[in-house]
Amino acid sequence: MLVNGSHTQKFKPRKGPRQGDPLAPFLFLIVAEGLAGVVRKAVEKGLLQSVEVGDCLVKVNMFQYADDTLFFCKVEIQSVFTIKVMLNCFELALGLKVNYLKSRIGGVDAVGTFYRVVPLF
Repeated sequence: MLVNGSHTQKFKPRKGPRQGDPLAPFLFLIVAEGLAGVVRKAVEKGLLQSVEVGDCLVKVNMFQYADDTLFFCKVEIQSVFTIKVMLNCFELALGLKVNYLKSRIGGVDAVGTFYRVVPLF
């Protein structure tokens, strides 16, 4: 690390950002973009199929708001496994943890029938 243009000794950070830290939203955006990149790669490789929405058939595969993430994909067991693998890789790469006790999976078909929601673990 450079401090005032000079190299310093290595140091280990002891505390991360706190709630209300003005830097936190930007850090979240960087991390969220990393997850979006992983999802894009899975779609490119055919491991995950996007859902087409609206008259223009816009492809949607993920929606993020605050600290929540919704995945949209074809209703297939392979899609569930792919999402679980992506989240595990995401955890390993960034050192963050996904709380699977708060994670749920459910389905809605084309006519709006809602299928039961079950824990994702």
